[in-house]
Amino acid sequence: MFCMQCEQTENHTGCTVVGNCGKTPETAHLQDLLLYNLKGVAQYAHRARAAGVSDDALLDIDRFTINWLFATMTNVNFDPARFRKAIRDSLSLRNKAMVLYQDAAANSPKAGSLLPPREGTPATWTSVDANSPETLDSEAAAIDVQTRKQLVQEDALGLEELLTYGLKGTAAYATHASELGREDPAVFKEIGASLAWLGDNANQATPDAGELVSQVLNCGKTNLRVMELLDDRHTSRFGHPTPASVPTIERAGKAILVSGHDLPDLEALLQQTEGKGINVYTHGEMLPAHGYPELRKYKHLAGNYGGAWQLQKMEFGRFPGPIVMTTNCIIEPRDSYKDRIYTRGEVGFTGLKHLANRDFSQVIDQALSMPGFTKDGASALHKPMLVGFGRQTVLFVADKVLDAAKTGELSHIFLIGGCDGSEGERNYYRKLAEKVPANAVILTLGCGKYRFNTKDFGTLGKTGLPRLLDMGQCNDAYGAIVVASELAKALKVDVNSLPLSLALSWFEQKAVAVLLTLLYLNIQNIRIGPALPAFITPKTLSFLVDKFKLKPVNVGDVDDVDDVDADIALMMKGQ
Repeated sequence: MFCMQCEQTENHTGCTVVGNCGKTPETAHLQDLLLYNLKGVAQYAHRARAAGVSDDALLDIDRFTINWLFATMTNVNFDPARFRKAIRDSLSLRNKAMVLYQDAAANSPKAGSLLPPREGTPATWTSVDANSPETLDSEAAAIDVQTRKQLVQEDALGLEELLTYGLKGTAAYATHASELGREDPAVFKEIGASLAWLGDNANQATPDAGELVSQVLNCGKTNLRVMELLDDRHTSRFGHPTPASVPTIERAGKAILVSGHDLPDLEALLQQTEGKGINVYTHGEMLPAHGYPELRKYKHLAGNYGGAWQLQKMEFGRFPGPIVMTTNCIIEPRDSYKDRIYTRGEVGFTGLKHLANRDFSQVIDQALSMPGFTKDGASALHKPMLVGFGRQTVLFVADKVLDAAKTGELSHIFLIGGCDGSEGERNYYRKLAEKVPANAVILTLGCGKYRFNTKDFGTLGKTGLPRLLDMGQCNDAYGAIVVASELAKALKVDVNSLPLSLALSWFEQKAVAVLLTLLYLNIQNIRIGPALPAFITPKTLSFLVDKFKLKPVNVGDVDDVDDVDADIALMMKGQ
């Protein structure tokens, strides 16, 4: 196997024996093959659209594409059986798209410009025996990244992977929006067009570099639209987030733990457990759910248990009830809780119980059969956490922020957000938050906040505003973009002239998609880390540095990351 799509690849070059995430070579190969086939599906679906086939006729293909792109992301699905079925389904959908294209092209005035995909591309791939696990495994080796490395120029391959991983992240956000009933045919069209471009240019030694960069930035543009859709559905269904203090005190009683990002899953579980004497706790990226009025109204939403995703093996083992994993972030479960963890949506792991819909009766029955917490107590965090500073709440106090900036009470805004992970180098973000000036404000998003969100940062001068403002999940990045844009308008400057610095921790492909959106918006001087992507070549990095002033964080020594002082000094100067 060879996988380099996440930040924690072996030696920051690529996993070759087994994934550091726990992904087996079998699963890695099946994911590679499914991704290859999704490009083939897109090649025909894109041509069918161009020939006049309606969005409705392609809807099942579009949904399948975004759902299974999402499933190939890091820490989402580790179940080979589901991937083998998805590969077979993808071949059926490719045939459907091909027939739609052929029928439409035959009657289209543009028929001359609608040439079929060339031989040797994903659209023409066939399996000797798609029902044979051994056959699929061997066939995947012919199309994986290692094979492409021998055919495609290194810098072009890096940009292709950057685009691919950005598309996976965008598809994840699009899946979340779809689960909330919000779909945009233009988004499906753009994701499909980019996949089709990758398929049409598969294994070309030197694809057009300018077109590649254009495709990468267009992915950022598409992701911006997707995050806007997701923000709209979250706020219209659950209300705009408002500040809330989230308990970490365990209540005596039956208990269910919910992790991941999918708010509709949490809502359904809260509805189905109402009046049953079961307390529901959030974990990981589900923490910001407490900021939404329509979720907070459920009194048995008891609080947050535990920290970020990488701690789940320890934390889940101690939790005295069943656990529901709603989206990405699952890691190989220990035997101590394997019989009481459930997966939903695109999430999967061999041997775990998967819920095909939002009927949580199995989970509820198991919770009622277990002891739950026998007494009130405190979790390892020992103190409440403040959430709920969504874009509307932050913009409501924008006048205070602007006045504080004019009087000198506010010197700078630091957005410290992104993913958490297990490496010691990620303490950089904790140190950074601790060392920013006392007259600075910290905005945060994503599970990276768990590095510092139990610390009391106090309030900003006489404004009474908390210095740490939790804006939500990584899914809520759109809100931070809106806040920055509105502040820039109020000050009559562009975003890059604001006293604002971004230090982002990345782990998986959602973070890549958000970064591409920021690059599309020409946001400069972004710091990313703790390590740069393995798929970014020196030449590509040089391009990103020259064009966008992208910077690696200055992690320094793992045990004493005082080098953050140098970064802070530069950020305060707008660099």
